[in-house]
Amino acid sequence: MHACVIHAAQDLRVEEFTPSAPAPGEAAVSVAFGGICGSDLHYYRHGRVGDFTVREPMVLGHEIVGHVAALGPGAAGPAAGTPVAVHPATPCDHCAECDAGRRNVCAATRYLGSAARTPHVQGGFAQYVTVPAAQLRALPPDLDLRRAVLAEPLSVALHAVRRAGAVRGRRVLVTGAGPIGCLVTAVLRHEGAAEVVVSDLMEAPLRIARACGATATVRVGADDDAQGRPFDVAVEASGAPAGLRTCVERTRRGGTVVLLGLLPPGEVPLLGNITVTRELELRGAFRFDTEFDDAIRLLADGLPVDAVVTHTFPLSEARAAFDLAHDRTIASKVLLDLTRHTHPEATTTSTP
Repeated sequence: MHACVIHAAQDLRVEEFTPSAPAPGEAAVSVAFGGICGSDLHYYRHGRVGDFTVREPMVLGHEIVGHVAALGPGAAGPAAGTPVAVHPATPCDHCAECDAGRRNVCAATRYLGSAARTPHVQGGFAQYVTVPAAQLRALPPDLDLRRAVLAEPLSVALHAVRRAGAVRGRRVLVTGAGPIGCLVTAVLRHEGAAEVVVSDLMEAPLRIARACGATATVRVGADDDAQGRPFDVAVEASGAPAGLRTCVERTRRGGTVVLLGLLPPGEVPLLGNITVTRELELRGAFRFDTEFDDAIRLLADGLPVDAVVTHTFPLSEARAAFDLAHDRTIASKVLLDLTRHTHPEATTTSTP
């Protein structure tokens, strides 16, 4: 068996490993596809994401789907052979946050492929993984695995939109047309937002945003940045301080700004006076919880997000996959095919 392992910034390896049998309460999954997330890219390029730093070798990946290989002793879950998506989080279920129904911000959560804790939690970019059986979600019969792999990032988008409050009939700005920003766009339209304007530095991701339902797009620095009247809601999905500034500047008095993209470590500038005088609400959005099940249902129901997946590489070409995923002029969501380890070339899906 093989896995995609990060050792330090720019040190990404596909390594052999010997899988272990699932322990009591666990399930083994034969992984089919894994989606490369922005956090995976940060670990690869910088050895860290936000305040989480790689301190030991770690298998990357938390967006994974596959088939149940085996159930451990006493484990209750889908039978062997069942296609499944894997919920990447295991909260403690007994802290104040978990008791309050906010399991996504549980400080003791174990999250696949995360360096937030030491020892790190090993991730899902492996041909065979063992996880708590409670993390498995059986997939609807007609949901293709390549589409189902979007369940995790779509859950992030769902949680962010719910943090924004009621969006039906509202005018919404999304800064950043990466995979998460495009999925946020699709969710906003599904939830009844009247207008969704998406901004980005590049045209290629904006084309994908339009395919996901954006009513208008703005290429920063190239298009006329006069976006009309202020927005009711803004979702910052770029992780860039400039994106946060735009959200604060362009949100109406009494409006809501959702901070979704992880900003650079340390302090970042904030337009505090505008926030105060307009009485804006700034709300963080971190990961998700029960939205995972809702995301699977939306994917099965045909939410228009297929354009987000642009490329698929075999596991053996993981480094090339990560390099391409960083090139936003070409790629959006890049997948690793864990069932293929020796094929020499990537496959590419056309984008709109």
